[in-house]
This record gives sequence, structure tokens and C-alpha cells, in this order.
Amino acid sequence: MKALKYILFLLLILFIGIAIYIAVQPNSFEVTRTKTINAPASVVYENVIDFKNWEAWSSWVEAKPQTKITLPEQTRGINGFYSWEDEDGVGTMKTVDTKVNEIIVQEMQFAEFPKSDVKWNLKPNGTNKTDVTWTISGKELPFGFKAFSAFMGGMEKQIGPHFERGLEKLDSVLVVDMKKYSVTIEDITEHSGGFYLYNTTSCKMEDFKTKMQEMMPKIGDYAITNNVTMAGKPFVIYHKWDTENNTVMFSCCIPTTSKIITTDPEVLTGQLEPFKAVKTILKGDYDNLQEAWNKTMAYITTNNLVQPETGMAIESYVTSEHSTPNPANWVTEIYLEVE
Repeated sequence: MKALKYILFLLLILFIGIAIYIAVQPNSFEVTRTKTINAPASVVYENVIDFKNWEAWSSWVEAKPQTKITLPEQTRGINGFYSWEDEDGVGTMKTVDTKVNEIIVQEMQFAEFPKSDVKWNLKPNGTNKTDVTWTISGKELPFGFKAFSAFMGGMEKQIGPHFERGLEKLDSVLVVDMKKYSVTIEDITEHSGGFYLYNTTSCKMEDFKTKMQEMMPKIGDYAITNNVTMAGKPFVIYHKWDTENNTVMFSCCIPTTSKIITTDPEVLTGQLEPFKAVKTILKGDYDNLQEAWNKTMAYITTNNLVQPETGMAIESYVTSEHSTPNPANWVTEIYLEVE
């Protein structure tokens, strides 16, 4: 009997000790991880702000593939949310505030535990890279939550590795997604032509992109400053592509509704007559334009079409890098004149 009392006494002391240990644990927690993602902040934001994308890079789903994800009608933006269920219980995540391309604030509720605050900070780091900081925090933690956390090794041990793996997977998903592209030849069409403003230059082929990025804004600024109504998307006319000498002559153009008499000697007015052309659509990064042009010319050869000696060769930029951050969603139309 004395032995039993002694054992019970020791268990009581152990229980009290554990209770005291749990009670003195912090009433709050914060776990944070940062990783440089190889994508612009706008691309990271567009993915993270929509919960329908989360399953692809969730380390929790990777560890527990039987997890059931439920997506409601609204998954994007403020009040967007989703829920999940696994053997440990049911959880929900809801977006409560955002600052576009910079901050996303969310609220997480899991089982009967208190709500936690989740925050994403996106900070551009050089060209097309973003430092992404993912943080979860909680405060005024009840005894039961602190007990669970203590026995599981603490929130840092439970969540930290998942955040690291999640950011690693997010980086991989975005890099692959940005490289997606397609080339579609839409057969022969009629280009309507029309008036346009333009400037012209020639340069080495490797300098083409830089030159175009310098010239196109000048045409756009002139149109805006002089209240010129634009009749469509900007485009480039290729006048000469000299592979032997590695040079290209081209014009940067903006279509207008009528003929404009310009006051700037570097901004000229032109007119395209309607012409028959093979139309090709590239959806994806401009790095794939050479393949799109090659397929267009191969189509012309295969179908025994003839290119006029001074025929038109046009790239029309349906989307812009500013309005469409993900290169996989950029749309470029190619028109190569045929007879």
C-alpha cells in the first residue's frame, strides 16, 4: 500500500511539474521563413492570392496526399477562402487584407485551436526575383494549445520545415509555369491595315529587345501627350532581317484611327494597306518568338504559298508585361504577308 501511495505521489508531482512547464510556456508564437523566388513579385502574388493554386505547392498535402481540399466559389482576394480535412481535423484559411504585389494577410483556423494570423511579404530582389517572407503567429494561447505545442516539440519544429518546403515547391511551380507556351497557326487571314505612328532604327540582333524597349514608349508617350486615339495594340514591322550580318531593321508602331500630322521629327506617320497574311499566335514568353516565326515560314513553304519580296512581317503585342505579369499568358500575333 505504501508503495502505491509513493507511486501516486510521484505521478502527482510529475503531473504538477508538467502542468507548470506548460503554464510557463509563452502565450504567443511566431514562425517565419524567407526564400528568394525566381519570379517577379506580381507573379508570386497572383499565385498566392488564389487558394485554388495552393494544393500544387502545399508541403502538408505532399506529406498527407489523402488530405481532402474543398474549394468554395470564391478562392481569390479578400474573403477568398478554402478548407481542408485530414486525420488531425478540419482547417480553414481566409484572406482578410492585401496590398497588391506586396502583402497578403490571412486568418487560419484549425480544429478547436485558436485562430492564427498568416502574412506574406513580397519584396522585389533584382530582376524577376522576389524575397518572399511567410509568417504565422498566434497570441493569448490557451493551456490546451500550449500543451499540444509542447508535446509536439513546439510550433517552430512543427511549422518551420513545412514553410521551407512550401516555399521551395512554390518556386519550382512558378518557374515551370512561366515557361509554358504554345504556337498556333491560324491559317490565312486578311490584315485590315490602317494608319499608325512609328519610329525606325536598325541594330544588331542581340540588341533588338533593348532598342524596342527604348523606342516603343516614346511612341506611346507622344500619342498620350498629344491626345492621339490609339486604334489597337502596339506592333513591330520588320523591314529587313539580315542573318548574314546579324542585323535587323524595324519600326515600333502604334495604330491610330486616322492620319496624324506629327510635330516630332522622330515620330512619323505611316499607313498599312490591307494585305493577305498567314497569322500565327504565340502564347508565352517572347523568348519563343523565333520558334513561332520558324513555324510560320515552314507553314508557308509546306502549303506552297509565296511571300512578296517586300511583303509585310508584323508582330502585334496583344498583352503587355505590365498588365499581364506571367510570361506564360503573354499573347503575340504574327502576320507574314503571302500572295
